[in-house]
Amino acid sequence: MPSTDALHTLFISDLHLDDARPHIVVDFERFCSGEARHANALYILGDLFEAYIGDDDDAALNARVAAALRGVAGARVPVFYLAGNRDFLLGNGYAQRCGMTLLADGSVVDLYGTPTLLLHGDVLCTDDAAYLAFRKQVRDPAWQAAFLAQPLAERRAFAAQARDASRAHTSSTGMAIMDVNQAAVETALREAGVTRMIHGHTHRPALHDFMLDDKPAQRIVLGDWYEQGSLLRVARDSVELDELV
Repeated sequence: MPSTDALHTLFISDLHLDDARPHIVVDFERFCSGEARHANALYILGDLFEAYIGDDDDAALNARVAAALRGVAGARVPVFYLAGNRDFLLGNGYAQRCGMTLLADGSVVDLYGTPTLLLHGDVLCTDDAAYLAFRKQVRDPAWQAAFLAQPLAERRAFAAQARDASRAHTSSTGMAIMDVNQAAVETALREAGVTRMIHGHTHRPALHDFMLDDKPAQRIVLGDWYEQGSLLRVARDSVELDELV
C-alpha cells in the first residue's frame, strides 16, 4: 500500500490523449514539466490515451507521453497508473519507459492517514450491461494475447472501429445507465473496508458525500481532459478538484 505523508498528491484520469487534439497533449506536457514535478505523487486512473494498442506501438505520441512522464519520475515523484477502458493493454514495457508503477484496479492507498480505494470507475457502471459484457471480453488474457499478436495496422483499424462503436453506444444509451450505480459504489467500499474512493470514467467531476453504514463516506470523481486539463489535489487537510488553465 503506497503511503503519502507530505505536500499534496495529484490524481488525473480520462486524458484521452490523441493526435486529433494536439493542444491537450501540449497541456499534459506542460503539466508534467510543472506542477506534477512538485507533488508527493502522481496517480493516473486510466484512459491516459484515447486508444492504446500495445506496448510495441511505435506512434510518436506514445514516445512524447513517455518522455513527459519520465521527467516526472526523474524529479523523484512516484508515478502510479491503473488501467482504464481505453488503455487496458498498457503493460510493463511501456510503464518502464514512463518510469511509472502499475496498480491493479481497486487498489487501496493510504492518503495522509485515510485509506482510499482507487478505481477507473467503469466497473461501477453496473446498469450498462452491454458495456460490462464488452469489458469482460477484452480483459480476458486469451483475447488480449490474440489481439496483440496481430500486426499494428490491423490493431489500429480495430481501435478506430471500437471508438466509433463507443460513440454510437454513448449516443444511444441514457446517461443514467452509463453513470455509476450507488449500490455498486457501496459494495466496493465495503469490500475494500474503506469509506472513501476516487475514480474517473464518467467525466463528471464532483465530490459526493453520503452515509455508509452510519459512517460518513465520500466518492470523488475526476474530470476529463477533452477541453482542458482537470486534476485532483489531495493534502492532509484538503481535497480540491481543479481545472488547468
